[in-house]
Amino acid sequence: MFYRPQDGHGLPHNPFNAIVTPRPIAWIATRGADGADNLAPYSFFNACAYEPPQVMFASTSAKPDRDGTKDSVANIRDTGVFAINIVEYAARDVMNKTSGPWDKDTDEFTLAGIEKAQCETINCPRVANAPATLECKLTQIVQLPGAANFTVFGEVVGIHMRDNCLVDGMFDVTTFNPLTRLGYRDYSVVREVFSLTRPGE
Repeated sequence: MFYRPQDGHGLPHNPFNAIVTPRPIAWIATRGADGADNLAPYSFFNACAYEPPQVMFASTSAKPDRDGTKDSVANIRDTGVFAINIVEYAARDVMNKTSGPWDKDTDEFTLAGIEKAQCETINCPRVANAPATLECKLTQIVQLPGAANFTVFGEVVGIHMRDNCLVDGMFDVTTFNPLTRLGYRDYSVVREVFSLTRPGE
């Protein structure tokens, strides 16, 4: 099968998200200029540079109370900071609860019963028991083609790692099984890890 996205695919559901998988999930915590906290998951997310360490995520829809975007992007525009919490399999249900279309004054930490902690280098909350959290300062927001498509880039200025995720001096994902996003309503979990050595190393 071949199709041009502009012409449609003719399938019951869009296959694009199911093709680009698995995707890590950024559970993004922000604090608005008014002091209201927000927590929401985004699966268009990845690391994009080592030195200095940088990450990106994309927001692809809008809420009527946020002027063409969603709470996370609106808060980051206002404050210039955000925290990316890594999602473990054990947190799948509470993470999913925070994905709802809640109004901008809803604190999803409270809504989902998630313990909150304060970041060290930025004025922002974080998920207290996350396997890892990346404290980020905004570098740029890029508007992509489409009505509400924004990519947010940030420099990582602080990193939290849960103590039991460190094994023999390495951050070990098998200790918490990262949750990943597939297409449709599907998710997966990382339980098997293997290593490869690149030629020349």
